[in-house]
Amino acid sequence: MKATCLIVDDEPLAVQLLKKHVSEMDNLLLAGTCTNAVEASSFLKQHRVELLFLDIQMPRITGIDFLKALQFPPAVIITTAHREYALEGYNLDIVDYLLKPITFERFLASVERFWRRNQNNNRTPLTDITVPGDIYLSIKSGTKIYQFNESEIVYIESIRDFIQIHFRDEKKLMLKYRISQIEAELSGSFIRVHKSYIVNKKSITTLSANTIEMGKMIIPVGERFKTEVERFLKL
Repeated sequence: MKATCLIVDDEPLAVQLLKKHVSEMDNLLLAGTCTNAVEASSFLKQHRVELLFLDIQMPRITGIDFLKALQFPPAVIITTAHREYALEGYNLDIVDYLLKPITFERFLASVERFWRRNQNNNRTPLTDITVPGDIYLSIKSGTKIYQFNESEIVYIESIRDFIQIHFRDEKKLMLKYRISQIEAELSGSFIRVHKSYIVNKKSITTLSANTIEMGKMIIPVGERFKTEVERFLKL
């Protein structure tokens, strides 16, 4: 199965590198390239695109403004040399935020995040009422299947062979499930910061190389997760 993708970038060298990365992926099919948002808007009206590699600084309209203007955007991975738009990008529910020059390893990780999100979106919801852009997570624990909106999760805590999910309304849910299992099923909106904690990036109020703060909650950053956290810090 292949996902059709579109590259939107006005830098020829950046486009060339992304095309090379895409060509090495068995699960991506390049539908085309555009040099600005106006071209991309026209392209999206005429072609089916499932994944958009979107630059930010482009002529006439920035990538961020273009994304805001799309009523039903495809999945988006930002590709840019500018760190300062990362939080705004994640607030627009992007899959990932890649800083140029983009290595193949980093590109591959982003595409894997896209496929995890795609699988979550394709699951049948338990309710008929859904909001476009919502990502629902289904977990089978024992004889029950639990389903909830990812955006309602603040963080997930591992307690031996169980996980405890902490929600925005301060409710908690304890399930017999390993943290590594749920990590593989979550979208790119979450980051593993410790062997016992996964946090929602949008819930973070203060972030450093050693601790994550979410309101009054302070979570330590584990030694083997510092590289990923530092990468997020640099965005």
